[in-house]
Amino acid sequence: MDDLIVNVKKVNKAFLSADGQELSVLKDVDLQLKENEIVALLGKSGSGKSTLLRIIAGLVYPTTGEVLYRNQPVEGPIKELSMVFQSFALMPWLTVLQNVELGLEAQGVPRDERRKRALKAIDTIGLDGFESAYPKELSGGMRQRVGFARALVVNPDLLLMDEPFSALDVLTADNLRSDLLELWVEKKTNTKGILIVTHNIEEAVIIADRVIVLSSNPGTIYAELKIDLPQPRDEDSLAFRKYVDQIYQIMMERAGETRQIAARMHKRDLGLGYPLPDTNVSELTGLLESLVEYEGEKIDLPKLAEEWHLDIDDLFPMLETLELFGLTKISHGNVELTKDGKQFAEADILERKQMFAKYLKDHVPLIQHICHILHDRRGHRASEDRFLTKLEDYFTEKEAERVLETAIGWGRYAELFAYDYNTGVLSLEDPE
Repeated sequence: MDDLIVNVKKVNKAFLSADGQELSVLKDVDLQLKENEIVALLGKSGSGKSTLLRIIAGLVYPTTGEVLYRNQPVEGPIKELSMVFQSFALMPWLTVLQNVELGLEAQGVPRDERRKRALKAIDTIGLDGFESAYPKELSGGMRQRVGFARALVVNPDLLLMDEPFSALDVLTADNLRSDLLELWVEKKTNTKGILIVTHNIEEAVIIADRVIVLSSNPGTIYAELKIDLPQPRDEDSLAFRKYVDQIYQIMMERAGETRQIAARMHKRDLGLGYPLPDTNVSELTGLLESLVEYEGEKIDLPKLAEEWHLDIDDLFPMLETLELFGLTKISHGNVELTKDGKQFAEADILERKQMFAKYLKDHVPLIQHICHILHDRRGHRASEDRFLTKLEDYFTEKEAERVLETAIGWGRYAELFAYDYNTGVLSLEDPE
């Protein structure tokens, strides 16, 4: 146990909604991080990845369960830990040097020593010459380098990273990942372990020694995969692509299980607790039209994601929706069009609207509920607040708004009902 940095034991986390309802974010999470390894937490939005990271950092307390750092209970922020954020989180009124010195100043390090260590960190991360620059003068990649320098200058035992490359363009992200891995492999820092949150499967396989896959609503550890490849890793190699394919398959299988559970729920209570995938019709149509070009072949999901430049938060909701409507079939990490999917992709606009309306009436309980209320009410009108209140029995306020927004977008496209944005009122355009 001497090389164990972090030990997460049966952690649960729940938040209270505005009406006092308990909403579970993490459930029975067990996780260990040992010295000299990089672990990636991979999952869709809503899987609790960032919440888990903050619990480990001592910034958020678990509802139940325990987190140990070096075999000691975590009861607050850990001094030997640094975090890199997605949003850079730099002080705009401070120079690069002053931003990097912040952590050292908070620790009470004397001015001369913190200046010396900050300059060394800036040089190590490749920003030598920009010490006096302000964040507004820097590109996104350079600002994130400042974030890395600020995290590394305090010589952290553990480095936590919350989607640190997601706000960068592809080339900049690749360069910064490579530089970080070079620092790690060549042991140019004192960091003994790295835990990174990501929703990019390829990124997880590039960086991590272990990939932990979290499922959603609530977040639970669904699978763990050891990446047995030397650094630096060849993204075009057969071994690398095999790991990527395996993770895609794991995540799609889990999504399929979730849909089956949701389908059973629908039989009990209208299924309003099913979180509609965050997609719009134009995205779905565009993806279907691209699949037609493969002429009935099964398409490898990583290949599809690469061609469309999509990460799992973009691709998975679309695939989940298309499979829910019976327009695609997914198996063993591949997707293919069904007969109905091909018919929809090749139909004209009016036919697509009619087909989509049928899919919604057959498969989406929330749409069924909205249509039922509008048909039964005098005047065939209802405020969106009525439906939001109902959805907040199942979701947070923010998630309820997102689910209803998705349903309204789908229903308007299918011409099942109208919506006035200014008044927030849904109505039937043609009550007869």
